[in-house]
Amino acid sequence: MRKIKELLLKAAIWQDTRGQDLIEYALLAGFLALAAAAVIPQVGASVNSLFTAIQQQLTSATSSAGS
Repeated sequence: MRKIKELLLKAAIWQDTRGQDLIEYALLAGFLALAAAAVIPQVGASVNSLFTAIQQQLTSATSSAGS
């Protein structure tokens, strides 16, 4: 009889879905973090090249204006 109660308790735990939302949100947050980690270095390189181009334009403009 005790084994039957334990088996029924285990079956009830498997059917309990109350924590399912939390697990889904945690998985979604993990996937978003991985996607951000993959994209951010590429964005950083693009921004760096943009600022380098702006710096070169400003440097050439100030050297032309000074002459």
